[in-house]
Amino acid sequence: MSFMLPTATPGALTRDHRPPTIHAVCLDIDDTVIDFTGSARSALTELIGRDDMWPAWQRVTDEHSAMVVSGELDYDTMRRTRTKAFLADLGALLDDDAVAVLEDRRLAQMRQSWTLFPDARPCLDWLRAAGFMIAAVTNASAPHQRARLAAQGISRYFDVVVSAGELGVAKPDPAIFHAACAQLGVHPSETLHIGDRLDLDALAARSAGLHGVWLDRTGGDEHPDTTVPVIETLADLPELLVTDYRTPTLTSASGVPTPRR
Repeated sequence: MSFMLPTATPGALTRDHRPPTIHAVCLDIDDTVIDFTGSARSALTELIGRDDMWPAWQRVTDEHSAMVVSGELDYDTMRRTRTKAFLADLGALLDDDAVAVLEDRRLAQMRQSWTLFPDARPCLDWLRAAGFMIAAVTNASAPHQRARLAAQGISRYFDVVVSAGELGVAKPDPAIFHAACAQLGVHPSETLHIGDRLDLDALAARSAGLHGVWLDRTGGDEHPDTTVPVIETLADLPELLVTDYRTPTLTSASGVPTPRR
């Protein structure tokens, strides 16, 4: 077990200080629960026959995904437009039909290789057994994110799925976090959000009034921001919740509850 806690402000704690109460946990999905980048990168390599263009793919994808959130493009049109622009940057000027075939092939390959991180299901089991409400908060398309959750057999863990595509705003906008809290019926101050992005997840959630936790799977010794808790695996989330927060049914002496089957 390894996690880094934020540095306390001198004089901030008193004898009357009590840890915050947490009733709900929000999770990012891609690269937090599901190894999205691993499958997407593998599919891109299969498509173009090389593995050095992932940063360029991410840049073009971010640009086009913003147009989905704003309502300028629907998701399927975005996929093909994005792939056509990416291939054009590589010097491959293809017509729409050829691009559609290649993009559909890439997507099918990616779907075949989606996998859960090994620590995801045990953590979700623990959260559900412990009585937390659970939300998925994602910048991905809602139908495709729900399909990913269903394909991995974990839809049942989530009380709500809040997506940028449906809401019209994306992380780090506070509105997406507040929408999740509203749908769960909890106050932001009683909600913890965890994700693999320091900026879009941990810090953005904190700015929205939630408790942010950064999941840094790289396990780096140095972190650019130590004002939020940092964990390297979802296996560490239960202990963090039990020891540093007050929870609906648990205390620091409760241990790990038996997961529901």
